Amino acid sequence: MTSFLYIDEAFVDLTGINGLDALGRKIRSQVLRCTGIPVGVGIAHTKTLAKLANHTAKRLQAQTGGVVNICDPIKRDWVLRNTDVAEVWGVGRRMKMHLDGMGIKNAMDLAKADPWTLRKNFSIVIEKTARELAGTPCLELDEPDPPKQEICCSRMFGKRLKELPPIKEAVATYMMRASEKLRAQKSLCKKIRVSIRTGMFNPDEAKYANGVVVDLPYPTDDVRLLTAAAVDALDRVFRPGFSYSKAEVLLLSLCQPGEYTDDLFAISQPTEATRVMAVLDKINERWGRGTLRSASVPSNPDWGMRREMMSQSYTTRLDQLWTVSCR
Repeated sequence: MTSFLYIDEAFVDLTGINGLDALGRKIRSQVLRCTGIPVGVGIAHTKTLAKLANHTAKRLQAQTGGVVNICDPIKRDWVLRNTDVAEVWGVGRRMKMHLDGMGIKNAMDLAKADPWTLRKNFSIVIEKTARELAGTPCLELDEPDPPKQEICCSRMFGKRLKELPPIKEAVATYMMRASEKLRAQKSLCKKIRVSIRTGMFNPDEAKYANGVVVDLPYPTDDVRLLTAAAVDALDRVFRPGFSYSKAEVLLLSLCQPGEYTDDLFAISQPTEATRVMAVLDKINERWGRGTLRSASVPSNPDWGMRREMMSQSYTTRLDQLWTVSCR
């Protein structure tokens, strides 16, 4: 039977591996020795149970040593009976209030509840949670995230902007990032919304906020078309005499290729544009974001966000690793 290992924020499939308890202790010991970070290890037949085992391992660390294996039904049932339903992955406090009204107080109650009733009253997510607690795997090891229905990119400016050209640069920059996310989930965009606003908290500063929705000629992921539409839309909302602090671009009416229907003579995105975007993404993936970008996107704008106090990326960037010197 499939077994899952949950180590804080990572799942591992242990199918075919023996000595799971010893393996869990070895992993925990090695992570502690190499990083100095104490972790909990939970082992079970489903992802939800593995996460519950991990929660128990940390909650009862003195008794468990940080490792809990509930593949055994007796141990699993003990953990279910002694875990409040609010501690179950995907439940939370608000859902707990509804479940309390149905007499579901702990994880065991949820595991024994009728899945179809849960689906009817709440959602398929709670149904899957109940089935997983009962030992039936419903979640893949790596569940893909569903495509987003909207994609937003907004930033505060590093300084107040009073002129239109730098605001257009900012909007072009934000659209570059939003379109990357759009292509990453293989979606197309039918509409965009562009908005700008001043600061809203300074009583001595004049306030203004406005936005406009733009229909695109066809569903697209082409950053050139998206940027042109967004920048042109700024002319309709910009008002001189204000000090602007923020801009936002929002991609709306997203769809997957083939999900939309138009008449026979409707314009669609040219094949050449799709190829150009694929090359753009490959170059930036290989050489770093922003290596190839729209001409309207500056490399080091003076309106960029202030990041003097930003924390270093010690665990994700080689040039920001800690350095240790011995004296």
